[in-house]
Amino acid sequence: MKENIDKIKSLNLENYGHDFLLTWNKTPDELEATLLMAELLKERHRQGKPNLVFDSGLAVSIFRDNSTRTRFSFASAANALGLAVSDMDEEKSQVSHGETVRETANMISFMTRVIGIRDDMYLGEGHSYMKEVSAAVQAGFEEGVLHNRPGLINLQCDIDHPTQSMSDLAMLKNYFGSLDNLKGKKIAMSWAYSPSYGKPLSVPQGIIGLLTRYGMDVTLAHPEGYSLIPEVVKLADKQAQVSSGSFQITNSMDEAFSGADIVYPKSWAPFDVMEERTTLLKQGDQAGLKGLEKSCLTNNAKFTDWECTEDKMKLTKGGEALYMHCLPADITGVSCEQGEVSASVFDKYRRDTYLEASYKPFIIAAMMFLTSQKHPLSALDKLA
Repeated sequence: MKENIDKIKSLNLENYGHDFLLTWNKTPDELEATLLMAELLKERHRQGKPNLVFDSGLAVSIFRDNSTRTRFSFASAANALGLAVSDMDEEKSQVSHGETVRETANMISFMTRVIGIRDDMYLGEGHSYMKEVSAAVQAGFEEGVLHNRPGLINLQCDIDHPTQSMSDLAMLKNYFGSLDNLKGKKIAMSWAYSPSYGKPLSVPQGIIGLLTRYGMDVTLAHPEGYSLIPEVVKLADKQAQVSSGSFQITNSMDEAFSGADIVYPKSWAPFDVMEERTTLLKQGDQAGLKGLEKSCLTNNAKFTDWECTEDKMKLTKGGEALYMHCLPADITGVSCEQGEVSASVFDKYRRDTYLEASYKPFIIAAMMFLTSQKHPLSALDKLA
């Protein structure tokens, strides 16, 4: 723990800021500090030591989509640091009566230290909404309305899922021994078949947007037509060049799995489908949404062979690649008739996926700590 503290103090955190919205907007030092802080908090928790750095205050969560892991991780992190959790139900607020984002953001922030938002349903909307909330609380603080400027954490938007990708990075760092050891490791971020449609793009985008910064060989695999947001794909390619890693796209799951050290088979909806879906949702066009779902499921059914099976795992490095998933996975014969992963593969790696998820409350706690403390290094000394 002392080594982690000393390392955190050696990093440049002067511009860490009050928000954690996109991983690619954070410097390498800031990302490493988040990982180290999470490891420190996790080890202290394992040893039964308290991590109370706040003596009062709220952590407000706004979930515009369903959640299990992230919702409870946010609540656990807040509680561990000494904050009370308030989950905002917009249907029970004045938002339903037309209250503006600026007003809502200030009204929930008088004694709030952290705001966490999940808004991944509308392509082009979630990240924009988070930036609007950020600007509102910043203005409230500068105008003297708020005594403290709450930290804002992206719990998943239409572009990125930083609490998930950072948890995945923490898992990989621990699994392979260090961040340096990730250089040259091949990860297959692959689309996989699901009997549902409309799953966000933010998980695969979060993976390619983060892991291309660590010299990894990142392969994005999907059937033709299942592309991601073009700007994020371009960003991943640019980052891979800077880190001396590689980034490639293939329409073959087998090619992606071949020689891979890590596989991450996960379903998502095509970029153009998500654009159309957003338009229909805004219009309240239920008939249009049903028609879109039907056509998408029909198209998905063409690719039922995009499943992580034992045979596909044999293509990986030594046949023993690490299987990862953000959960819940669509498990063939368990949660659905046919899905992303076979029951035998998932069961083999079930403990690993649970460990992967176990980093999230500590990653979120680290983000809370670093975004909400006026002097994080002094607070770190106090904690130690």
